[in-house]
Amino acid sequence: MTVFLNGKFVPAHEAVVPVNDRGFMYGDGLFETTRIVGGRAFRMAQHLERMVRGADYLKIPMPYPPKEIQKFVTQLVEMNSMPEGVLRITLTRGSGERGYTPAMSEKPFLVMTLHPLPPMPAEGPLQWSMITSSYHVPASGAISSFKTTSKILHVFARIEAHERGADEALLLNTNGEVAETAGGNIFWVYQNSICTVPTGRGVLPGITRAVVLEICQSLGLETNKRVIKPQHLRNAEGIFVSQSVLGIVPVVAFDGEHVVPSPLVDQIASAYNEMLLKE
Repeated sequence: MTVFLNGKFVPAHEAVVPVNDRGFMYGDGLFETTRIVGGRAFRMAQHLERMVRGADYLKIPMPYPPKEIQKFVTQLVEMNSMPEGVLRITLTRGSGERGYTPAMSEKPFLVMTLHPLPPMPAEGPLQWSMITSSYHVPASGAISSFKTTSKILHVFARIEAHERGADEALLLNTNGEVAETAGGNIFWVYQNSICTVPTGRGVLPGITRAVVLEICQSLGLETNKRVIKPQHLRNAEGIFVSQSVLGIVPVVAFDGEHVVPSPLVDQIASAYNEMLLKE
């Protein structure tokens, strides 16, 4: 496997991050993950736009402009002969001395790696059981708008889900409101409306979340961004998670209770899969 490392393509076993890299020491960085479909990175421009905004907010200079990064991605896919897979881009502030205060002279570190797609069920579509996590994300703050490498809450939430025999965990914010899942954005169906949590409530504005809203508009489906408590989510007529790697994942059980499937979720998932192949 070949890896992109600070402007060079190197074998994976030679791709080394310094022990004093601030991403390694403090989670001082950003990342983006997207699907590679037919040799192309799906919605790459939107992912890079979010990374650029995040880098500006964190005061990390982007080492390359987005168009140049896109060219590197094309090269990486070709060099690895991997037209179908997962791309991860990681940007850190770079190497520095111990301590929280960064030095302005630090050079950012950019790494891009390709990974195989997760295995899918042998029979039928992927479906998840979900539990409500005991971990909470902050209800406010601009930092939730970006995919920082500080994801320990989401890691613990996913561990908690697996320990309880579930596939995914629902994270609430510090106000006790539904925020997002450990690995994606949450949607639910209520009275034939496709609902999701508004941003600014501890919710990452996911790229696939935006795609789902686009699909709903093209299909003529009503959408609603609303704040909701977890007990009210149980009244939903369908629940699904959106994320860049797996796309649309229906939730079939929530906190041990069966979730009634909605044909609208299947309709959205079908439209999403068609979009993956066309773009």
